[in-house]
Amino acid sequence: MKEVKICVIGLGYVGLPLARLFSTKYKTVGFDMNQKRVEALMAGHDATLEVSDELLQSAINNGFVCTSNIDDIRDCNFYVVAVPTPVDENNNPDLTPLYGASTTVGKVISKGDVVVYESTVYPGVTEDECIPVVEKVSGLKFNEDFFAGYSPERINPGDKEHTVERIKKVTSGSTPEVGQFVNDVYASVITAGTHLAPTIKVAEAAKVIENSQRDINIAFVNELSKIFTRMGIDTQDVLEAASTKWNFLPFKPGLVGGHCIGVDPYYLAQCAQRYGYNPEIILAGRRMNDGMGEYVAQQVIKLMLKKGIQVLGSHILILGFTFKENCPDVRNTKVIDIYRALREYSVCITVYDPWASPEIVKREYGIEVTNLLPEGKRFEAVVAAVAHDMFNAFDLTGVLASEHVVYDVKGNCPREMIDGRL
Repeated sequence: MKEVKICVIGLGYVGLPLARLFSTKYKTVGFDMNQKRVEALMAGHDATLEVSDELLQSAINNGFVCTSNIDDIRDCNFYVVAVPTPVDENNNPDLTPLYGASTTVGKVISKGDVVVYESTVYPGVTEDECIPVVEKVSGLKFNEDFFAGYSPERINPGDKEHTVERIKKVTSGSTPEVGQFVNDVYASVITAGTHLAPTIKVAEAAKVIENSQRDINIAFVNELSKIFTRMGIDTQDVLEAASTKWNFLPFKPGLVGGHCIGVDPYYLAQCAQRYGYNPEIILAGRRMNDGMGEYVAQQVIKLMLKKGIQVLGSHILILGFTFKENCPDVRNTKVIDIYRALREYSVCITVYDPWASPEIVKREYGIEVTNLLPEGKRFEAVVAAVAHDMFNAFDLTGVLASEHVVYDVKGNCPREMIDGRL
């Protein structure tokens, strides 16, 4: 094959770090439909903070280009699709971004080219849903004129230790030869190594069960938290004691949001149902985890009532809104469930998160988030929802009313200050 020139389609949390990494070895173009996103990247700043300004500027200086012009990617021959795969309001997989990206690939792909999908899907989506779109738009025949691969993303937003090159990569191809080629391309930049799966469907299945497994384990400890709370036992104490056994899995209760763990199980569940199997454990785990935001709100209200605090019109502070600590990602954050459940009690809520973009939160969720906490304001309840490092030095005493409740979702607050926690 001629010299590899890579195009990464979708420059979000997954696509940009990968494109930047590829650019250290190959001529690489990043493609995104969002012109403002492209302009910001070419100016040397990544708003997701996954790629530092220094690394991004260095890549640009070495020839890395971001574009929203489809003509700029026609001479590429190795296309990587890294677009979101969300669920709709009914938790059904929404493949619209994949169809759009596949259409884009179909407009530019040439004979002998390879397209690799990284987006999380259920087994069969690459070959049964995406490739037919590429074939139809391009007029080329799959596995004769062009080829495909699947290499599931393993990005962990906000994690500066497990960056893309330091996480082992699963690869696959539509033929054994293409699989080896795809694997070689990734192996040339992934220092942690690669694992070549025997088929695309195996690679797709491997990805979708990774996060489903975590989801089920977290659901288990969330259920334990509900049980132990009723019994007057501190769940964190129980987990600390149990973890002294060498093979105990150290999962903790909490909110399960984001673009992976809270979404992937629905992809696996729908796939199972298509084959006539109802995945009881997977869906039970999802129901448990999807209900934790409302549960936290109920616990806060109960604690306020027990202390004789007037709930109606009270002021409640929620610390953190992003789906996880130390990153600006608000996709599928379950903190919104706490907020909405509390609002039903006609309370006044302030959401404070220095990491979250107020504009994005307003657009996506229709609520106000502040990056600066109003001075002198006191709250009858504080919900520590996200464990940002910067909150470690946060002075709770400075915002608490004389009669108050502190509820710790992440088990990160000083024990002597809290009234309840998961």
